[in-house]
Amino acid sequence: MIKIEHLTKKYGERYAINDLSFEVKRGEIVGFLGPNGAGKTTTMSILTGYLSSTSGRAEIDGLDILEHPFAAKKKIGYLPEQPPLYLDMTVYEYLSFIYDLKKCTLNRDEHIGEIAKVVKIDNCLNRIIRNLSKGYRQRVGIAGALVSNPEVVIFDEPTNGLDPKQIIDIRNLIKELGKDHTVILSTHILSEVKMICDRIIIINEGRIVADRRTDDIEGALVGNRRIMLRAEGPIATVSNSIRKINGVNSVTVAVDYGDGTASYLVESDNAVDVRKPIFNLLAQNAWPILELEPVGATLESIFISVIGSN
Repeated sequence: MIKIEHLTKKYGERYAINDLSFEVKRGEIVGFLGPNGAGKTTTMSILTGYLSSTSGRAEIDGLDILEHPFAAKKKIGYLPEQPPLYLDMTVYEYLSFIYDLKKCTLNRDEHIGEIAKVVKIDNCLNRIIRNLSKGYRQRVGIAGALVSNPEVVIFDEPTNGLDPKQIIDIRNLIKELGKDHTVILSTHILSEVKMICDRIIIINEGRIVADRRTDDIEGALVGNRRIMLRAEGPIATVSNSIRKINGVNSVTVAVDYGDGTASYLVESDNAVDVRKPIFNLLAQNAWPILELEPVGATLESIFISVIGSN
């Protein structure tokens, strides 16, 4: 649905983005993650036609955004970091204005009413936007992005400046939208990405440093994987047996509980998931597993790891 090939944007001698290439399949929710100044907004602006690239291509459903700008933009709904709202309009007037701008051919009242219901602003269509809370203004911006029912929806920092309840509301809304749209969520808030997205792309200094499915993002961690295991059995034998598993680098007894159980810190190669072999080993020897969990493999640690290694 979205295809970016060798996309580059330079300002003088400085690269805002440098040779980016990735694809987003139809129906995916992709988190575009990176620190401030990494190039996220530049990429989104090129993808939506707000900026031209220095080189490379950006396509929406096979349409080059520069060669076929009108056709490509019809397939995109975009919510920039600062929603371009007209504060003196009512919510309905604003959505009707966007309807005209996009040359939408769907029934106006039905379409606007349907969108308002989806984003839960149907009870304030006649209110002046200026009088709405920031959370509701953000919803109005999302509603504007959904006018004409675009196939692709792009959000740039959608929860920036919102309070915790508003963040949860917008997060749930985006997740719901992902059922019927291809979604790119550009943010530096790690918890949002893990809760919403099917896939995570991490960008730093204009380059992609990680691109993985959310449930496999631990594989991007630079350095050893670490697992904390608590099991019952002869401590020295358990420790030595685990150490022989392919990919295990070290086993340290973290705590001896004195009741026949102990906790072990197991470090393994990043490319090897040793959890199943450990489970099979202990099961075969009738050494009950009481706890087994990854240590330090949070999205935050992965983010810091891949950013710091580049």
